[in-house]
Amino acid sequence: MSTQRTEVELARRLLGLIDLTSLNPTDTEASVTALTALASTPAGRVAAVCIWPRFIEVARRALQGTGVPIAAVANFPDGANDVSAAAAETAAAITAGADEVDVVFPYRAMLAGDDASALALVRACRAACGEGGLLKVILETGQLGGEERIRHASELAIEGGAHFLKTSTGKTQPAATLPAAAVMLKVIVEAKRRGLRVGLKPSGGLGGMADAAAYLDLYEECFGQGSATPASFRIGASSLITPVLAALS
Repeated sequence: MSTQRTEVELARRLLGLIDLTSLNPTDTEASVTALTALASTPAGRVAAVCIWPRFIEVARRALQGTGVPIAAVANFPDGANDVSAAAAETAAAITAGADEVDVVFPYRAMLAGDDASALALVRACRAACGEGGLLKVILETGQLGGEERIRHASELAIEGGAHFLKTSTGKTQPAATLPAAAVMLKVIVEAKRRGLRVGLKPSGGLGGMADAAAYLDLYEECFGQGSATPASFRIGASSLITPVLAALS
């Protein structure tokens, strides 16, 4: 198989796994509309568009008829320890039309020994998503300080009802790393043995297709070739859309 063909096949896989994201302080209705224009293309569509809650209605209008889900963030990016506020943000996003919510785990509370509040926040946000909403929990792994803490945060998030574990907000450094994702996957594999289905979303600091492929391969080493689908694996890397669409053009 030629290198060009391999690149095209990889691009085709990656396109449907991307959470196309813009969470900049300078975002506007115009920039969000421009982002949504990349979400559904002749080559296929992305997994979701992830934006600030205030732009949900803009995204809904722009994505009408495409089938592309809308994700909004909550407790972002600080990961505060206010259970009521995070749950209210989550509920408001779902009411406004979001299909998914990416909530920042209160990692500082966990690091301070307050597991109860961290667990309560995830549970409250999961409940606020209702029956149909999908909850991704952003662990901010680069701030957790080691494998055991990443494992513990992953376990708490899953116990709280997370549908996905997500590595990072992308607002702190280090962001996503393969070692952190590997620890999260170990916990996800253990959860699967207990009958729980939890996905993985690497996000923050991912570069081109080679970076994305490394995380995809890591996931499929655990669950089998072809196992990564939008229901189980996402990539939070908007810069990826440019080389992916170029490869498919």
